[in-house]
Amino acid sequence: MGAASGRGALVAALLGAALGSVRAEPSLHTLSEVLFCQPDTPSLGLSVAFDSEQLFSFDVPNMQWLSQLPDGPAWPTGTEQPQDSPGSPLGHGQCLKPRVGIPVADVFLQQPLQLGYPNTLVCMVGNIFPPAITISWQRDGIPVTDGITHLTYIPMEDLGFMRFSYLAVTPHSGEIYSCIVTRERDNISVVAYWVPQDPIPSDVLAMAVCGAVTALGILLALLGLGLLLSARRGSTWGQWGQRGHSPHTH
Repeated sequence: MGAASGRGALVAALLGAALGSVRAEPSLHTLSEVLFCQPDTPSLGLSVAFDSEQLFSFDVPNMQWLSQLPDGPAWPTGTEQPQDSPGSPLGHGQCLKPRVGIPVADVFLQQPLQLGYPNTLVCMVGNIFPPAITISWQRDGIPVTDGITHLTYIPMEDLGFMRFSYLAVTPHSGEIYSCIVTRERDNISVVAYWVPQDPIPSDVLAMAVCGAVTALGILLALLGLGLLLSARRGSTWGQWGQRGHSPHTH
């Protein structure tokens, strides 16, 4: 991981232009330029990120920068290309042997669950290295091919990568969704499941709470009545005892 001073200043300027007039209190941020190479596909990759937000990725086959922000600025033309940098693997084809990581997947809804209403499932895959995985979806064990959006690899501070996949869904009770992450090198797969949890209707929940409160009130009332009767009975027996043992005068 490294950052050339020229490109670093350029990315900082582009970031300032993208943020516009937004001002905030000074804080620490990380501007990273991550280059990876591997025997898998893609064989070479280059990414520029600000904190955990990916700004640009380099399309190696076409030798051009691609913006990863929806409304982000384009990479200025005429600037230094990565393959022109001294010692760059993009120009010399040199690559270190990569480490291997087992992907970790998690599936969750983008919006609060409402059965029968459109929503989006998010499959977040972390601990990726090398960045060569495929992500697929299934519903009730049947492959799904429509409504899927895959994002590019996002470099992380631990030198690994993260990737997101989105699936447009209309969840119904009883369905089982699965996100299948396959490492291309050895076909090892990791599966994460998501099942719609039928939320309790608000009226049913209100009735249940009302019933519980009523039952608790009755229980406390009976307990108080029992204590009151016990206290009165003890007082009555005390009075009878005093009368039975009163002193006799002769």
